[in-house]
Amino acid sequence: MDLELRHLKTIRAIADAGSLTRAATALGLAQPALSAQLKRIERALGGALFERGRDGVRATPLGDLVLDRARVVLPAVCELQEEAVRFAREGARGHRLGGTHGPLLGGLVDRLARTGDGAPVTTYTSWSEREIAGGVVAGRLDFALVGVCGESSPPEAGRLAWTEVARDPVYVMLAAGHPLAHRTEIELAELATEAWTDVPGDGCFGDCFAAACVRAGFTPACVYETDTASCVHLVQVGRAVGLCRATFPATPGLVTRPLAGAPLIWRHLLGWHPEGRAANRAPAVLAHARAAHTEALSRSAAHAPAPLAGP
Repeated sequence: MDLELRHLKTIRAIADAGSLTRAATALGLAQPALSAQLKRIERALGGALFERGRDGVRATPLGDLVLDRARVVLPAVCELQEEAVRFAREGARGHRLGGTHGPLLGGLVDRLARTGDGAPVTTYTSWSEREIAGGVVAGRLDFALVGVCGESSPPEAGRLAWTEVARDPVYVMLAAGHPLAHRTEIELAELATEAWTDVPGDGCFGDCFAAACVRAGFTPACVYETDTASCVHLVQVGRAVGLCRATFPATPGLVTRPLAGAPLIWRHLLGWHPEGRAANRAPAVLAHARAAHTEALSRSAAHAPAPLAGP
């Protein structure tokens, strides 16, 4: 009988469980079947792997040797399988992009589609930065386009390569008829009595916003966490003010203005797996992402108000 990976898994399961009874339960086998399988494995390896006693089983010197090798081989095979799946997926022609809400993902798709190489572009969106990053780690996505607050670390920082696309001050959205809508810059403290609206996420932005409000001398009385369309609607009808990125597109019925002193900063990041086939495309994709940001920022700035005369 040739030794197989499943045999090594059986040996490890017996050692971890400390008894054939518990190992059989963990493996979903009847104890007699596991005992018979162990005997076949021991015959193939030339000796007993475990000593049996009233308290369970204990590895023999030969068993210790095999277990030492199994603890190296099994994780290595598992890693090989994961890398093979990632290689097969990432080696496919095209770009698989994941991103959170915002205009940069659409801008990046547009620029990649305009390259003219015919490579397909697919997208996946989620409110969760961790979910997007996890998709890149697992090989389901080539690139993650997400944002983090200030100097916060991105998700999967130890497994993915992250590069900053750009950083922007966080803006406030106001109804076009809001008393402060004519201003070119607004103090956060001036919005102390307002209700707020924002989109969900699993980063630290909510905590950073709350801390900025405390520094400005107030606590938000109400925060509506909802989808982008509902945020826009609540602002347009004057039910709330909202937070947005500097690249937020011009929208009828509302205006966006920077907060004085930039109490909140948003960093746009592009992430990829450093050992994946997509890594060699990262410089080009990063350049497109930065160009998409510049284009989005220019469109947003074109709708900013002209400076007012006087104090």
